[in-house]
Amino acid sequence: MVSPMPTITLKDLPRNLHRELKTRAKAHHRSLNKEVIATLQNATEPTRPLDTSAMIREAREARSKFKRPITAQEISAWKKQGRL
Repeated sequence: MVSPMPTITLKDLPRNLHRELKTRAKAHHRSLNKEVIATLQNATEPTRPLDTSAMIREAREARSKFKRPITAQEISAWKKQGRL
């Protein structure tokens, strides 16, 4: 016989947290319950050390694709346009 999955009840959940979880659930196309589970799983996963060498290498590779220097203002504008 398979035992049922454990359940928890949250009491006194702040309204703004509830709203935020509902917003995130909608954005991720999940139920509120599945969003809470995903959030808890992410919060309890062991953290992997950052590979700073790989990050620097990737940034340099991305930067090399441009034929001219790119300004911070250009990057900000692209972010606002949803290009980054």
